[in-house]
Amino acid sequence: MSLTADEVAETEHPRATFTSFAESTADDWAKILPQLDVTQSLVADRVMDLMRSLETDHGGFPVDRLEHSLQTATRAERAGRDDEYVLCALLHDIGDTLSPFNHPDIAAGILKPFVSEANYFMVQNHGVFQGYYFWDYIGLDGSAREKFRASPHFDHTEEFCALYDQTAFDATYTSNPLGHYEPLVRQFLKAS
Repeated sequence: MSLTADEVAETEHPRATFTSFAESTADDWAKILPQLDVTQSLVADRVMDLMRSLETDHGGFPVDRLEHSLQTATRAERAGRDDEYVLCALLHDIGDTLSPFNHPDIAAGILKPFVSEANYFMVQNHGVFQGYYFWDYIGLDGSAREKFRASPHFDHTEEFCALYDQTAFDATYTSNPLGHYEPLVRQFLKAS
């Protein structure tokens, strides 16, 4: 008698049996913890898929969301920024189509385990810093970034928005293709 695919998967990767964490055992967690690396190994593929999906939405901007992300990363790369910074520039708006009003937190959540505190702060707060350029036009406070003035990462984030993020809406700019950045995504987001 041959096993079904589900039965083979269950044999190779057994599951815990609890119905609540309060009922879990050390044996259950011994089954779960090794799967974390399996799940993490899929993250780069999922991130690349999500980046591709940004191409389907322009949100009224002069370029679609993927092109904006590519322009931001390309501008940072061409300016000589390090790989971690370029990765942050690429992924900073990855959450735009999932949660437009909270997109910086999505990108920051993906990047936090893999980047410096300065770059994490930059990604997490770029939305407020970007507001400096247009929030006054939409009834918000363009000086809202000032609440972060005491942060050691204020200048870092201000510069990111000034040089790379707010300038990346040029329909005539030639960006690197997404495939150019795939090795970088895979390098940083791999399982431990």
